[in-house]
Amino acid sequence: MIRSFGPNEVLFIVSAIQFTLLLSAVAFAGGMVGGFLVMLARVSQFKALRIAATAFIRVFQSTPLLMQLFLIFFGFDLLGWEVSALTAAAVALTLHASAFLGEIWRGCVESVPRGQSEAGWALGLSYFDRMGSIVLPQATKIAIPPTAGFLVQLIKGTSLASIIGFVELTRAGQIINNNTFQPFLVFGLVAALYFIICWPISLFARRMERRLAVANAR
Repeated sequence: MIRSFGPNEVLFIVSAIQFTLLLSAVAFAGGMVGGFLVMLARVSQFKALRIAATAFIRVFQSTPLLMQLFLIFFGFDLLGWEVSALTAAAVALTLHASAFLGEIWRGCVESVPRGQSEAGWALGLSYFDRMGSIVLPQATKIAIPPTAGFLVQLIKGTSLASIIGFVELTRAGQIINNNTFQPFLVFGLVAALYFIICWPISLFARRMERRLAVANAR
């Protein structure tokens, strides 16, 4: 029986925002931790760490996120571990975010003039002191705009979790569309909700880019 697209259907889709935000928050938080470690490995003085971090980044940047979701979701099952769709999606998106944030932040670290780090070395500062006191504070300011921009991509990427059965915003739209057969209304609402979530973050990223450009011009 075909249902009409009414207030209950709208409420069901809107309520799914919480699961999109939950998955995004978990993946972004995990990606920040993983990305920081990947970044440190990429700029490390040890060649083995640089090679391992580069290989990790290449694997996750060169393969589709959808495939990563499939491999991790079904990979857990092959290992005999029963995990929820949320857990599998969170792990996949965390690894995905770690690779991208690690590379973004590596570029930010390397954009800090090398002379400043060398000056710290001349003053007798250790590698960790130079990174903590000189390089990372400057790189953090540079990293804010691209990190916010990646967060937008990550939020939109959570829509792929619907393929493994996690009921987030896109999956909720699919469920309602299967019952109402009104794709224009259903997915128009889904698109509008993604816009409402992502647009403020995009504005923040642009504003920070302008502030950084002004600061660098002085």
